[in-house]
Amino acid sequence: MKTLRWLAGLAAVMALGGVASAAEHDLYVGTYTGKTSKGIYKLSFDDATGKLGEPELAAEMGSPSFLAIDPARRILVAVGEIDRPKVGGGVRSFRIGDGGKLTPVSEQPTIGGGPCHVSIHPSGRVVLVANYGGGSVASFPLDADGKLGPSASFIQHQGTGPNQGRQEKAHAHSINVDPSGKYALAADLGTDRVYVYRVDPATAKLTAAGEAKIAPGSGPRHLCFDPDGKTVRVINELKNTITSLRWDASSGKLEEFDTATTLPADFKGESYTAEVVPHPTGKFIYGSNRRHDSIAAMAVGEGGKLKLAGLAREGVKEPRNFIVDPTGKWLLVGSQNADSIVVFPIDRETGIPGPQGTITKVPTPVCLRLLATGR
Repeated sequence: MKTLRWLAGLAAVMALGGVASAAEHDLYVGTYTGKTSKGIYKLSFDDATGKLGEPELAAEMGSPSFLAIDPARRILVAVGEIDRPKVGGGVRSFRIGDGGKLTPVSEQPTIGGGPCHVSIHPSGRVVLVANYGGGSVASFPLDADGKLGPSASFIQHQGTGPNQGRQEKAHAHSINVDPSGKYALAADLGTDRVYVYRVDPATAKLTAAGEAKIAPGSGPRHLCFDPDGKTVRVINELKNTITSLRWDASSGKLEEFDTATTLPADFKGESYTAEVVPHPTGKFIYGSNRRHDSIAAMAVGEGGKLKLAGLAREGVKEPRNFIVDPTGKWLLVGSQNADSIVVFPIDRETGIPGPQGTITKVPTPVCLRLLATGR
């Protein structure tokens, strides 16, 4: 039943040319905690105007650096990017209540250190975690009340890459479920691989199903699927590129066909990418450049190949994570080192965000997640 609700929601988003109708949202913000941040924050977001409300602390938690919301929109999970001896980091679940209030439900150790990414299977029954520090992935059962069970799978990645400073060992950086719900794809920065795992929603277990090699020294970090579910875009942190691969959901196979830079040709400085996100129409792909401090708008051309169309930079400083709202009108950027969120309007013809963005202060934002409220 949860899968059917998820598919119905996806169909609604893809209506009217691939975008959803206007709605009000709660925006949940994961942060790095420190001298100012205390955990997960919540703001209102009006996608008719692009305006954000004032932030309020939704839940106290140590460095909730990545968040995910279940398809039924009742549970939020977060990873705490810490490393404790023998247990690694932690993944915590919260129940989403009236007014978007978060109530803690349960927590499990991720076994691997430095968990940096979390996702939820379309069934709502499996939570998947990538441990950057430990170079591993893990899966956890999630019940209807939001309670996490002990790890059902723990898989240690092995290998290195040519960049001795960053690829001295495996560094799993993300794990996402494909649209069919059959597979999970994990990007590993340290081994220059995207690992493919078969997912069993009934047991929450992962089984190795293959892998794809990315160009040596690329450092694959995050990935996304095009709205049609047939193409995977992998953003490579160390090379500032996006690798595009054909995805075959019947076999779990990936086939590379294009690599494009996220930086302008005349840029000579240091930069590292972070996030990759598709536009709801499928016409554009966006990638974040840290140090260059920009969001690259990539146009999808013939055969699905990407070309840099333009950049959004105003108010952006160390853009780790960002999102495009379901209407396709707004780009919301977590500007980590500016302690703010920037909301850019997106040109519907060119796909380029900006030029003028509105800025709202939020301490060290590193992950953004929208939840439609209808209020």
